[in-house]
Amino acid sequence: MNILQFGRKIIELGENQINYLIRDRFIVFVLFLSLIALYANLFNSLSQCKAYYINTMKPLLILLFIITSSVIFGQENELDPVTVTASLKPANLSSTGRNIVVFQGEQIARLPVNSIDELLRYLPGLELQARGPMGSQSDILVRGGTFQQVLVVVDGIRINDPNTGHFNSYIPIAPGEIKRIEVLKGAASAIYGSEAVGGVINIITKTFSAKQIKEKKELKAQAGSGQYGLYNAQVSTYLQDEEFALSAALITNNSYGQTQRGTNGYFHNNTGSISFNYFVNENIKISARTSADVRDFAAQNFYTTFASDTANEKVTTYWNHWKVSYTQNKHNLTFDGGVKNLKDEYQYNNSTTTNIKKSLLGQALIVDNFQYNDNTCIITGLQYLHKKIKSNDRGDHQLRQAALFVQVNHKIGPSLHVSPAMRVVYSENSEWEGVPQLNVSYKLTSAQLRLSAGKTIRDADFTELYNNYKKTLVTSGRIGNPNLQNERSYSYEAGGDYFGIKGLKISGTFFVKYYSRLIDYVNTPYFRMPRKVNLIPTGTYALARNLNKITSVGVEADVQYIKRLTPNQAITAMVGVTNISSRSKNAVPSIYISSHANFLVNFSVAYSIKQLAISVNGLYKEREPAEATSINATVSRNYFVMNALASYLIYKNKLSIFAQADNVFDKSYSDLLGAQMPGRWLMGGLKFVL
Repeated sequence: MNILQFGRKIIELGENQINYLIRDRFIVFVLFLSLIALYANLFNSLSQCKAYYINTMKPLLILLFIITSSVIFGQENELDPVTVTASLKPANLSSTGRNIVVFQGEQIARLPVNSIDELLRYLPGLELQARGPMGSQSDILVRGGTFQQVLVVVDGIRINDPNTGHFNSYIPIAPGEIKRIEVLKGAASAIYGSEAVGGVINIITKTFSAKQIKEKKELKAQAGSGQYGLYNAQVSTYLQDEEFALSAALITNNSYGQTQRGTNGYFHNNTGSISFNYFVNENIKISARTSADVRDFAAQNFYTTFASDTANEKVTTYWNHWKVSYTQNKHNLTFDGGVKNLKDEYQYNNSTTTNIKKSLLGQALIVDNFQYNDNTCIITGLQYLHKKIKSNDRGDHQLRQAALFVQVNHKIGPSLHVSPAMRVVYSENSEWEGVPQLNVSYKLTSAQLRLSAGKTIRDADFTELYNNYKKTLVTSGRIGNPNLQNERSYSYEAGGDYFGIKGLKISGTFFVKYYSRLIDYVNTPYFRMPRKVNLIPTGTYALARNLNKITSVGVEADVQYIKRLTPNQAITAMVGVTNISSRSKNAVPSIYISSHANFLVNFSVAYSIKQLAISVNGLYKEREPAEATSINATVSRNYFVMNALASYLIYKNKLSIFAQADNVFDKSYSDLLGAQMPGRWLMGGLKFVL
């Protein structure tokens, strides 16, 4: 098919879709309202896009053009899976209108990672700014922005901590429980609410997603040790019959740590969880989980660049979640309830008082999926959140929020899918607010062309509102601001996914984010501080503020490849390339918006042949350099880091021996200024599968 024939085919298909639109007045009306609500701000956003944005992204724009233009007709494949994240309803990825990366949980054991946040670090398009290894602490970023702008969801409900987004990577389940991970990149506040600005990470577990089968039994265990007193272990079990499913798992990572500036970067990170799913009858099932997560680690210069900082921190989380699902006729009704209790104990150095913060997140979520007809599904939901904190440095505060949302998934003809959505939010500290979203997908036999636009919101966390608010004296540091308004932004994207070759998925996306009320910290002199009660004139402070007229423009390309070469030989590969430019008209730059990577490549490759399996993870990052002379710390302009794993089956496909090297090339680097990451780390051990 040449270019002219391809163009005629597109025109012909477009004419068919127009005919379907004329006959379907309902969807025309919904689209019209959504377009008015969403694109009123588009010209303001585009006016911020200067010519240098395009110049810095020419190579990726060319790649994007190739990807979205290479639409050829062929067979579908397993990389067009059923997902639920885009609209809370099971649907093939190629009909969602969104860029979604799906990672199967069974692949985790094949990669050189020791915790869930280390795994996320190498998924296409995700940026994790790690402060420590193996689950100590990482900030999650998607498409730039700040670390509070990514929502982490487990089995459909949020786990983001109301105290601070620094704790969002403390996911209270073990890797052995994961069925799959779905990463939705881009705006999703209309469905998920606050913090779904850059994207949503939805972790789906085996028990909560279980379907009725006759019987299944599974037991996996792994134990290892290595340099610097490292010992770690994972164990998971899954049992299921026709009526009941049970899962239990544990992961532990421990080390006295590599040498830092006068201290050792020790960690003792442990997570345990148990869950079940009971099929009452063919219409009703009940699921529940309880878990505990304890992270005790060295936190030197995690939050400051002062020489007196030799901090340690302990974060303890208890998570409980229950779900009831009811299916009858055309309705699928679910009720979720969740309670998260977190205690954070942070000591700046041995001579200071320990800051103790206890936060609570209580939530309830009711969702109804109504299959109106073969082409239309209507999803409605009601969400309630209760956030609370008790702290000796932030004070005691609470916040209640409620939201009602609706999304219509509608198919027009054989190829066009549209999904308008609207959320109405009420919060105790702000006015009522509407949050619209529109996703459009044009599905060909082996490709998806997509458009999406949406408004996003984020309410300030308790640290941004009240950090250092209750201390008697604060000589320096970040200061909360109770007068913060909720964050707002508008996101627009266009792209495509290609599935034409079996085992291969290629995606490309161009996106623009326009912030009208970004929340971030800005270095502020004493005389400009709105509250000076516990401050000093000679102090150095960063104040949480609302910032206007900030624009991020970027392009991303993702490739996933899964291929069984022979009955005894297979390869799995993922790579993501992201280029982002953020510009602000504020005279003083904010701290976190300027810290994201301008250019990011992350990848993982796993290859197996007979008894031998080899895998590597890696990432390359370019960002703005920084330095702190007081502690001789730097953030380099770029770095490349890679991990490697090799394993060999030694007994009946059940027992294997493995060797792993983290940071193979012994690169000295930091993601955030002052938080030095470990050098080369060698380890090894045994894996058992039954």
